[in-house]
Amino acid sequence: MYKKNLKKNDIAKNLSFKTGLSENYSKKVVNDLIEILSHHLKTKNLIIKNLGSFKILFKKERIGRNPKTKEEHIISARKVLSFTISQNLSKKIKELF
Repeated sequence: MYKKNLKKNDIAKNLSFKTGLSENYSKKVVNDLIEILSHHLKTKNLIIKNLGSFKILFKKERIGRNPKTKEEHIISARKVLSFTISQNLSKKIKELF
């Protein structure tokens, strides 16, 4: 059964099980992969063929409201990460369900 939330440790254990590599080596591979992806995202948008594309979007400062109390507060300007799935992966997912 698959978990709803996946941790880096879970990915490393699964990688270790499927490849026969040690868990420590699998953890290093997962950490290195995440480091490479984050380094590329700092410099530009990232496109991974047959997976999707990651983009950094810049959100402006705006006024937000607490829905319960109707109290207004300022939401600061920030960067957010956007992911768009590739058509190939989208087709594969649709075939599963």
